[in-house]
Amino acid sequence: MLKRTLLILCCVASAHAAPSNNAADDIERYLAERGIVAQMDQMRQSVGDTATDLVGNAMNFLGVPYRRGGTNASTGFDCSGFVRSMFEQTVGKVLPRRASEQAAVTEKIDKQDLKPGDLVFFNTMRQTFSHVGIYVGDNKFIHSPRSGKSVRVEDMRDAYWDRRFTGARRVPATGNDN
Repeated sequence: MLKRTLLILCCVASAHAAPSNNAADDIERYLAERGIVAQMDQMRQSVGDTATDLVGNAMNFLGVPYRRGGTNASTGFDCSGFVRSMFEQTVGKVLPRRASEQAAVTEKIDKQDLKPGDLVFFNTMRQTFSHVGIYVGDNKFIHSPRSGKSVRVEDMRDAYWDRRFTGARRVPATGNDN
């Protein structure tokens, strides 16, 4: 799973890497310079297999377009459809459809206690839990942002996300299935 995730990250990184005769070396250097390889190794060692699988699976969908009401990769995802699909595919856990409903059935945690696989919520539509993503570690989360964009990883410290952050939640290991 880690190798597949790194391959996806390599593909994303290659769009930003300078062309050369040996693209694989450039991608490896790009990832190493930015500490991405070390972060993935650290994440793999510090979290359980389920969280690693969840984040790895989510990374497989980088670039899938946003679609309001979307719940699958073939037509696109909205934020809560993406989260719901990742948990159902990877963990077998069926979460509610809307971000606010997902917040209601998950356990509140402090921001400093976030671990990969936890949910992060934002106020993007004048509602406390109007947007959701999956925390991947190092203050980053993966989500399906909005119309015209696609599934991507963003930094929670970015001013836009930082001022809209409304909470962190953990999906319980049992119960709350719909």
